[in-house]
This record gives sequence, C-alpha cells and structure tokens, in this order.
Amino acid sequence: MTLYQPFLDHALNVMQEQLSLEPYPIPKGFERKEETTGKGKRQEIVLTTSHGFKSPKLRQIRAAHVQGGSSLQVLNFVIFPQLTYDLPFFGADLVTLPGGHLIALDMQPLFHNSLYQKQYTDPILSIFKRHQQHLPWGGDFPEEAKPFFSPAFLWTRPQETEAVETRVFQAFQDYLQAYLNFVKEAQPVTDNQKLEEILQAQRRYVAYRADKDPARGMFTRLYGEAWTEEYIHGFLFDLERQLLAIS
Repeated sequence: MTLYQPFLDHALNVMQEQLSLEPYPIPKGFERKEETTGKGKRQEIVLTTSHGFKSPKLRQIRAAHVQGGSSLQVLNFVIFPQLTYDLPFFGADLVTLPGGHLIALDMQPLFHNSLYQKQYTDPILSIFKRHQQHLPWGGDFPEEAKPFFSPAFLWTRPQETEAVETRVFQAFQDYLQAYLNFVKEAQPVTDNQKLEEILQAQRRYVAYRADKDPARGMFTRLYGEAWTEEYIHGFLFDLERQLLAIS
C-alpha cells in the first residue's frame, strides 16, 4: 500500500456513491507508465497510473498517481466542472519527495468577487480553520499563483508521515465531501455572458496549470519530454484539445 493509495481509493468510492460516474477517455500510452531509476541498492521502479471519470456536471475528474518508493509518492487529483456550471475546481496536490511532504488542497475559484466567495468559499472556511490548526501554513508560494487559489487554500508541509496518513487524509475527505455537496446543489448557467466568462476563467486556469505544472521536470526526467508534454496537454489539462475537437 502506497502513501496516497487510500486517498485515491476513498475519492473513487465516495464519487461512485454520490455521482453518476462514467469513464473519461485516457489517451493511449498514459494509463500506465513505468521506468527504473537509480543504480544498485538505490534502484527503484517508478510507476505512474492515470485515472479518468466524468459525470453530468463534471467534465473531467482525473488523477495521476506516481509511486516510486518511500522518497517519491505523488497524487495529483483535479476535478474540472462542465462549462455550463460556475463550480470551482477541486484540486489536491499530495507530494512526498526526499525533502519531505508538500500538501495543497483547495476549491480553486473561477472568479474573485464577494458573491462567488460567499457561495463557494465562506461555507468551507470552518473546515479550513479546523484543519489549519494541525496543518500550519507551508510558507511562500509564487505571487502569480495567488489568483488561482481561494481563502480556504490549505497549503502545508507536514514533517511526519503519520500526519499525512491521519490529518491530511481527514482534510482531503472533508474538502472532497464539501465539493460534492456543491456539485449536488449546482444549477446550470443559461446566461450567455456568464457562460463566456466561465469558459474564459476555465481557460486561464488550465493554461496556467499546464504551463507551470511542477511535475513537468520529474516526468521529463523519468519518461522524456515528448511523453511529458503530451501527457500534460493531452490528458492532465486537456481543455483546449477538447474545445478544438468540438469546434
């Protein structure tokens, strides 16, 4: 059992219970990728698996799970709403490297106005505050990234693996359930101007995430540049590809 497998298992179980899930197509060659790194006693097999689903209100629910021994464990789990809903994105970046654990959990907003914050951030601030007591702020992150996070952004660097297995796991469960509650209540947007604003907000988010993907270096070292760029643009952040396909 790897560190973040319980997180992925939990997410799949609760989503199957609460959403009408269907498979989301994973391009050929990305379902599973394996590479051996290191030499001698330090040799490790690094396995990356991809998981994709969709539902009537959610365009893409996807996970990239990297398992490379005790010093390399990553789960990147993101939910992209359908373009006809003003839902935020659900984002979980759970990363374990030789230097320690890096944890980021948020419902990343489409818009930064008081109405949107009242609808999608204020209801989860109590969850954020409860977990932040045990998972303190992880320090500076890039200024350019700040527009893509909410006031309930849980960003932390726990020292102990046990804290990841307990405190972070509980926070992940709480954030995900709160998000699924939002999904349940969400009503489709019909106003054309609002729909255009949603589209442009999603495009900005996806362009930023694809351009600044922190896993790019790791994937490039493991699997090469061509595979990595296609994985990022063709699966992890594929909105532009999907828009081209339907235009």
